[in-house]
Amino acid sequence: MITLTYFGHSAFSISSPLGTVLIDPFLQSSAENIVNPLDLDVQAILLTHGHGDHVGQALEIAHNTKAVVVTTFELANYLAKKGVKTHAMHIGGTFQFPFGKVRIFPALHGGGIAGADAAQFTCTPCGFVFTVEGKSFYHAGDTGLTKEMEQLGDYFPVDVAILPIGGNFTMDANDALIALTMIKPKFVIPMHFNTFPLIQTDPERFVNRAREKGIDGKVLSVGERLQF
Repeated sequence: MITLTYFGHSAFSISSPLGTVLIDPFLQSSAENIVNPLDLDVQAILLTHGHGDHVGQALEIAHNTKAVVVTTFELANYLAKKGVKTHAMHIGGTFQFPFGKVRIFPALHGGGIAGADAAQFTCTPCGFVFTVEGKSFYHAGDTGLTKEMEQLGDYFPVDVAILPIGGNFTMDANDALIALTMIKPKFVIPMHFNTFPLIQTDPERFVNRAREKGIDGKVLSVGERLQF
């Protein structure tokens, strides 16, 4: 059994008998979110890019749990200097970890690292295809609509797609629906919406429109869990 937990904004965990992976742990994105980073028990943290609303409390959690931080090369090097264990990868790379298989997928976005003066340090944004116990989860990170998503539909089957829908900084709901036609997942979960005024949208309408295309989905509340 695999349990997916939503922590708000773009933060999720995926737990299986092999361990728990945390993705983009911005745990202070909502007044509803009362998760204490020090209460989390994770084996790995996946970071899509260096912006503060995605790195979140990754350093604090990694220091406390000794979890490995998996991300692109430049961001991994930056975080390693902060004293955490990292595993550097890059776009197109795949690695089999004890907790599951990680594939780094392209994303169209910026890459300034949170906390670096004047964005002195940059990194390549990415998404992840995380596969464990026979199920594949695509966390798109912050991205615009990209033709590479067709690769997922054609060559790397996705069970669950987790897509940004807020617009302005990422795809909006309309573009996310186009992405679904390329990715062809069995299930979709929207993310990166309504945290800030610039990314306000109606996630329920998005999910309903996805169902019209034959793809089931759900808008998760902070702290809600799904099992696959």
